[in-house]
Amino acid sequence: MGAEPARAFKVPQSVLVVIHTPALEVLLIERADAPGFWQSVTGSKDTFDEPFERTAAREVQEETGLDAGASDHALRDWGLENVYEIYPQWRHRYAPGVTHNTERVFGLCVPRPVPVRLEPREHRDQVWLPWRDAVERCFSPSNAEAIAWLPRLGGMPRQ
Repeated sequence: MGAEPARAFKVPQSVLVVIHTPALEVLLIERADAPGFWQSVTGSKDTFDEPFERTAAREVQEETGLDAGASDHALRDWGLENVYEIYPQWRHRYAPGVTHNTERVFGLCVPRPVPVRLEPREHRDQVWLPWRDAVERCFSPSNAEAIAWLPRLGGMPRQ
């Protein structure tokens, strides 16, 4: 019997990616482990030195099957960060003493609503909604607030 490998702790830095169309339709996905919990794409960095943009593109691919780098898609860093307390029931995933996570917000503009390929261990359903309806359906206040930014950003990529 060999020694068990050391468990890697989650990096307390993550992304929130609001996937939307130029007409401000927003993709929400329902968590498999929490029915009724609708959200945008989220996920943690794999390592502290992984750039947030790479994390965003990777999480979009893993959770929806969409390629954030496709020629008709526009991934952009909104320059917004949320810092929030990690729920106590999830703190065991992080290094001892870590209580807060920093979440960087991105938008991914796609030309039209498209069906996505969900990772069934993570998400169970998908829906495209007008932005106001998406704000109302989101469980997370920071996710709802990010979606509420869409009209101010115009839906289209800023340069």
